[in-house]
Amino acid sequence: MKKGRLEAFSDGVLAIIITIMVLEIKVPHGAAFADLKPLIPVFLSYVLSFIYLAIYWNNHHHLMHTVTKVSAGILWANLHLLFWLSLVPFVTGWMGENHFMPNTMALYGIILLMAAIAYFLLQSIIINNHGKDSLLAKAIGRDIKGKISPVLYILGIATSWINPWISGAFYILVALIWLIPDKRIETVTGDE
Repeated sequence: MKKGRLEAFSDGVLAIIITIMVLEIKVPHGAAFADLKPLIPVFLSYVLSFIYLAIYWNNHHHLMHTVTKVSAGILWANLHLLFWLSLVPFVTGWMGENHFMPNTMALYGIILLMAAIAYFLLQSIIINNHGKDSLLAKAIGRDIKGKISPVLYILGIATSWINPWISGAFYILVALIWLIPDKRIETVTGDE
């Protein structure tokens, strides 16, 4: 399989995930701005999840620029990542509809943690297939962001039952860490 097909499929799945998320925001029955107030938690959860999906889409795009051959392992690792990302609309809706209650925050963090693990596995399989001197291996280096993120997710999950707002702060912090443009892959591939 050529990597273009893998990229196109992944892009399509992510586009559908984002579409499903926005369709979950129900239109209020009233026409006053006050009628939008109950939707604030739903909208905030949507914004955070949209940012996460945008980060994954962007990083996946750069990741695929380092791939020269697609193996069965890469295909399955990519599908594993898409599986966890496909659950984002569910946990986003549950969290927003229930005003960030502890169980919803914990499950949101679990899904984010599993997606991070799946992304790490995809990176690892690509590096294993392309060698320790591959473009991706050189670009990733020590991968400080990749090592800090799971720790912050675990802290977010653990604090969800203590204070959901602290939990949310951990999830926002991870998003902010990754929102800052990461030039590692662009630098080694020349793809800017």
